[in-house]
Amino acid sequence: MAGSALKVAGRRLSQHTGSGAPVLLRQMFESKSCTYTYLLGDRESREAVLIDPVLETAQRDAQLVKELGLRLLYAGSGLLRSLLPGCQSVISRLSGAQADWHIEDGDSIRFGRFALETRASPGHTPGCVTFVLNDHSMAFTGDALLIRGCGRTDFQQGCAKTLYHSVHEKIFTLPGNCLIYPAHDYHGLTVSTVEEERTLNPRLTLSCEEFVKVMNKLNLPKPQQIDFAVPANMRCGIQTPPS
Repeated sequence: MAGSALKVAGRRLSQHTGSGAPVLLRQMFESKSCTYTYLLGDRESREAVLIDPVLETAQRDAQLVKELGLRLLYAGSGLLRSLLPGCQSVISRLSGAQADWHIEDGDSIRFGRFALETRASPGHTPGCVTFVLNDHSMAFTGDALLIRGCGRTDFQQGCAKTLYHSVHEKIFTLPGNCLIYPAHDYHGLTVSTVEEERTLNPRLTLSCEEFVKVMNKLNLPKPQQIDFAVPANMRCGIQTPPS
């Protein structure tokens, strides 16, 4: 995907954890798949994690880690592990994919003074998880909850009823001012809050029965690059040589 337009939002956030120090956050965008990748770091220890990486932008992400003087501990990509020695690949055990660390609901991913709580949020796929910063000031909802939307449930063992309960029980129970950072956005939006999505999300303000009916009638086209992306995800982004 060389030459694709990329957008980097590098502002310092005002959110604080119990340590009293703001977490370093960088939000990067990949335009072809409309994917957001998030780099979180501890300014004191320089330890960092990377959420929702895209295979084609691994070089970009590795370069940013180096420029900021960070030490990447964990990422959802085996390719970044090869680019940044010391980094471990991480993915949900329920995904069935290869990784150094298979995480489960309730696991804590620590980097410096901070930690991300793993909340299983299946429905889009069985292996979807939401990562919540330890002070509940921000949540990285992956493909489960999008801004005014949600992930589709019509392929990869998706289930609309499961997704509805995941969002309501694992995400909407967070504080209303908790910031929501999704893995994708198709309308130029970058961030929302739990309260906004609880009250304004046109799909997830429906009853579970109504939600299932809506999701079953979406009739969406097959996602671009899905035939490449699914096998790559199963290998945690590691490319295998042609036979």
